[in-house]
Amino acid sequence: MKFGVCYYPEHWPESRWAVDARMMREAGLEIVRIAEFAWAKMEPADGQFDWGWLDQAIDTLAAAGLQIILGTPTAAPPAWLTRTHLDILRWEKDGRSRNHGTRRHTCPNSPTYHDFSRRLVTAMVERYGGRTAAVRDGRIIGWQIDNEFGGGHTGRCYCDNCAAAFRRWLQDRYGSIDALNEAWGTIFWSQTYTDWAQINPPRDDIDKANPSHELDYFRFSSDSIVAYQQMQLDIIRPQASGQFVTHNFMGLYLDLNQFDLAAPLDFVTWDAYYTGFPERWGPLLLPPGEAPAAYAYDVGDPLILGMAHDLMRGLKQRPFWVMEQQAGHINWSSVNAGVRRGTPRLWCWHALAAGAETIVFFRWRATLFAHEQYHSGLLRHDGSPDVGWHDLHRMQVERALLDHIAAEPLQAPVALLFDYDDLWALQIQPHRRDFHCLRHLFVYYRALQQMGIMVDLVSGQADLSAYRLVIAPTAHTATAERAAHLQQYVEQGGTLLLGVRSGFKTASNLVTDQPLPGTLRDLAGVKVLDWQVLPDGIGWDLATAVPHLTGPATYWVENLEPETAYVLARYESGMAALTENWVGNGRVLYLGFYPTAAQAGALLTHLAHQIGLKPLPPLPAGLLAYRRGHDTVLLNFTDEPLTAVVDGRSVVVNGRDISVHSTG
Repeated sequence: MKFGVCYYPEHWPESRWAVDARMMREAGLEIVRIAEFAWAKMEPADGQFDWGWLDQAIDTLAAAGLQIILGTPTAAPPAWLTRTHLDILRWEKDGRSRNHGTRRHTCPNSPTYHDFSRRLVTAMVERYGGRTAAVRDGRIIGWQIDNEFGGGHTGRCYCDNCAAAFRRWLQDRYGSIDALNEAWGTIFWSQTYTDWAQINPPRDDIDKANPSHELDYFRFSSDSIVAYQQMQLDIIRPQASGQFVTHNFMGLYLDLNQFDLAAPLDFVTWDAYYTGFPERWGPLLLPPGEAPAAYAYDVGDPLILGMAHDLMRGLKQRPFWVMEQQAGHINWSSVNAGVRRGTPRLWCWHALAAGAETIVFFRWRATLFAHEQYHSGLLRHDGSPDVGWHDLHRMQVERALLDHIAAEPLQAPVALLFDYDDLWALQIQPHRRDFHCLRHLFVYYRALQQMGIMVDLVSGQADLSAYRLVIAPTAHTATAERAAHLQQYVEQGGTLLLGVRSGFKTASNLVTDQPLPGTLRDLAGVKVLDWQVLPDGIGWDLATAVPHLTGPATYWVENLEPETAYVLARYESGMAALTENWVGNGRVLYLGFYPTAAQAGALLTHLAHQIGLKPLPPLPAGLLAYRRGHDTVLLNFTDEPLTAVVDGRSVVVNGRDISVHSTG
């Protein structure tokens, strides 16, 4: 287990650098991330590079025994570039362009921006890459490409550069204009295209964008940023021998396919902000009208952050880093709560329990200027220790236990399938305004967390063989390849749970012409006769042999007709509501209604016992459990003591504290 910090030497007098470096080492920090926003300092004028200050900063930090991560500063271009080359600016959907004065205002498909980015990154890696002395003596250990791709609602650009690139992307995908017309169903409303040049991004000048057009634009936009990252990777990798390459992701960020972005990287890092993300993600996860939990005012909602941790681990199905760990209060939510001592320690333990190998605090010292003046660091504005500093010192006493837990194996027995095509297709056409793919996933995630069962959030293409249970709440865009992949998992002995709206769409976002659930019908052994959205307050009672799986079924319901499946639950009408189909050595369950939290918990508890998992007795709200090898890490996010039953024994965990229970 290692600790680090984000540092901005360009923000402080050079005379302060050695003092900061000494204090970092005294606090137990080992790693420093620098330079990810310093383009204007590196290249103050077109083609005129200044490396002297960065050389000195690296030397000063290394002399104190700190290892360095260099960030490529392409998220924030200098004013001379922005003002001279307006074609690098990204356009909003309404046609307005972003401008200089913040960050992420560039187009990922601008040839000009690619050229300047390529020149800068090449110059950086030639100076600081793996064949230089700075690496041979262990000073520079890795690279972070750019910063928070898509941050500030910049995952999609609608400029003319993107329009041209989109047309090329479509030609590569479909081959012919006739194939595109067929895939998009353009015969509807006389949308038929006869030339690629007729196709534009789905900007706001379209009253209602074709959903197939829009889904492909979402895919294209994600692919554009993946390609921009790859351009930098191709420059760094050949000269970065002995150095890792990563990027700092944003947890449950939805506008980019993070599995694609993660694939070529050495490992995933992400930026964890506990008191801000519940406000950002809560409306997408929680039932309408339910507010994020406030177990203790300064801890955030651990289920929301836990889901982000588990997705980050699932991106490559391996441990991750936290590249920006909140150290105190932040500055960008509606109510930026103060943070008390003990809370940053709790957050770090949570990240560690969920699979973090290294935690890098943001930031070293609170800035005196610009956009983040009210964002705390380990040090206050005046350089005195803040709450995160004190918690970091406290954790140094716990280093042996932290290292022990970090070394313990982490094997989640359950996988939740997280598919961006499903998510985007349902964003475009939810049919029910508050139907969100992420919210449906969270129903199951929250139930598993209450049972103390760890879960990975993985892509539909992931290796599923290690999981005893795979849950696909809404396998919406189900291709034949996807069905075959799931069938292979089931035939080898896996248990698969499918949910409503599965198999409804083709890959190009057309409705299947096959009986539902489309390509998944044979696997599920059931046919969906019809489906309904139920208004609030309307429900269908259930009759079922599954313990505690009681009605009513609400929100979204499907009437099922078993073909080779057995019926496990029926609606009051007598129609099947839950079925089970044996395939090879495994089985597939199809749940024909959108479950409440209690219904999901009942079904998952039943399945857990059947497949040999040992859930904990229901955990009280605010208490989380993570199993690492022979250890169970309990984390209390409330202000009051809470009790869990682990291996038949009661374990009391104090407020805003952790407890490690060993069975080995």
